[in-house]
Amino acid sequence: MSTLEKMKILTDSAQYDLCDYVSHNKSSQVNLPGIYEAIGHNGCKIPLFKTLLTNKCKNDCKYCINQSKRNFTRLELSPEELAKAFLGYYNRGLVNGLFLSSGISGDVDETMEKQVETVSILRKKYGYDDYIHLKVVPGASKDSIKRAMALANRVSINIEAATPSGLAELSSTKDYNKDILKRLSWINSLQNKSTTYPNSTHTTQLIVGANGESDKEILERMEKIYKKSDLKRTYFSAFTPIEETEFSKKEACS
Repeated sequence: MSTLEKMKILTDSAQYDLCDYVSHNKSSQVNLPGIYEAIGHNGCKIPLFKTLLTNKCKNDCKYCINQSKRNFTRLELSPEELAKAFLGYYNRGLVNGLFLSSGISGDVDETMEKQVETVSILRKKYGYDDYIHLKVVPGASKDSIKRAMALANRVSINIEAATPSGLAELSSTKDYNKDILKRLSWINSLQNKSTTYPNSTHTTQLIVGANGESDKEILERMEKIYKKSDLKRTYFSAFTPIEETEFSKKEACS
């Protein structure tokens, strides 16, 4: 399978992760998959290349297009392959930045290492110094988070739910306090206590309408997080049912 064919699948698999924009209009050009328009606070449109490193994933998130139980084409790009694909876009003036996320194909730290390696190749081998947003996967080690923050302009970890029980409704493979909130705390602590990451900010995302959580629970959780951290922004993603997932019959959140 060619790199372009892989990109078409992996960029489509990345479409549900929100990043640095209000609307997320994907390029309709079939030969240029993965271009999303970021819209800043001043209305300026910023094209980003948005993709997964792999759509292979061991997690069983019941709402997710990439969940382990779903039957579809699974593949991945190597860090070098992805770096070159992105630079092909960037050097032609098609995009101004990269948003990189990934499924978890096996070991969590191996997945994070491949993401960090991709960004390191761009920065150190090819001299790319523009915008990069890197997604931290739940359960990532502190060392891999440190290296991600030293290389990326922005990192994020999705909290997905407002409560441990709410996350348990969505997935049986993630620990809310250990894998997510603890990592969010590490990111904030690293940002505040070191001069190594002066330009790295962080965000999070929460799924609304996929579980039984109330608006009150969601707002209370975010209030706690904002009081304890320098979180740049929270993205609220309205639940949309996806075929061949456990939540395919659930009503979409309007």
